[in-house]
Amino acid sequence: MKIVMLDKDTLGNNSLAPIESLGEFIAYPLTDSQEVVPRLNNAQVVITNKAKINRDHMLALPKLKLICVAATGTNNIDIAAANELGIAVCNVAGYSTSSLIQHTFTMMSLLLGNMHRYIQDTAQGAWQRSEMFCRLDYPINELAGKTLSIIGFGELGQGVAKVASAFGMEVLIAERQGEVPRAGRVSFEDALQRGDVVSIHCPLTAHTTALINKQTLAMMKPSAVLINTARGPIINEADLADALVNGVIAGAALDVLSEEPPQASNPLIKYQGDNLLLTPHTAWASSQARDRLIAQLALNICAFEGGKIRNQVS
Repeated sequence: MKIVMLDKDTLGNNSLAPIESLGEFIAYPLTDSQEVVPRLNNAQVVITNKAKINRDHMLALPKLKLICVAATGTNNIDIAAANELGIAVCNVAGYSTSSLIQHTFTMMSLLLGNMHRYIQDTAQGAWQRSEMFCRLDYPINELAGKTLSIIGFGELGQGVAKVASAFGMEVLIAERQGEVPRAGRVSFEDALQRGDVVSIHCPLTAHTTALINKQTLAMMKPSAVLINTARGPIINEADLADALVNGVIAGAALDVLSEEPPQASNPLIKYQGDNLLLTPHTAWASSQARDRLIAQLALNICAFEGGKIRNQVS
């Protein structure tokens, strides 16, 4: 069985040994669209994290039987074409839960405690010049007693809720926009209006694209902060930049943007305020999470070789 990985560099330097032992294995650092077909020639299995595989690619690869996405999201794959052509698509799930929860609360704590500003000031000598033992230049707020509104209540949202409760936060679970709240949930609008922190953990779909925009940002408290470790296009970035400039909300911390890597023209890249934190899509990427991801990829391929499809999405 020939297995080709199109973008191994997206997994850093973690060992691929669990996959390498499964057959003829070739791994490329990164792959652009024009390289997909020649690199997958005669391959039965492809592994891709972010490299796109479209209908034309699939039509040109008659031996391809399994697409393993090295992520939970599969928006880089033409699922309809795969279904039509009888190519199975599987993903991995749950591997990054601990990493993402840790990242979410790190960003939350930085924003509410203004820790990033204190760290920067100390690096520039402000503490050293202080007349007393500490600095109290910026507000320092506790997570305890704050209301956390969670948008998207799958495994990640549930994990964040559990840790939030340990911090002493009140947790609200937002219902899908426009739907009547189920038991244990509040309306989408109510979640935005009541949250001191709004944290996004939903998938990117037609329904959630630009879910956070000028109108929905205006529902939030001026003192509230927004966290996004899900997908960039869930937020209208120009609207968020305007909201940060004009004090519509107090701050935001994002691990994802609409285009990655982002262009210099992105309104959030251009934004210079200290109430915005950006990290380069690393919430998922602890070394331990990447090892778990690789192990799941190997299990998916083993299942396929045994006549079963594990974690099938098409």
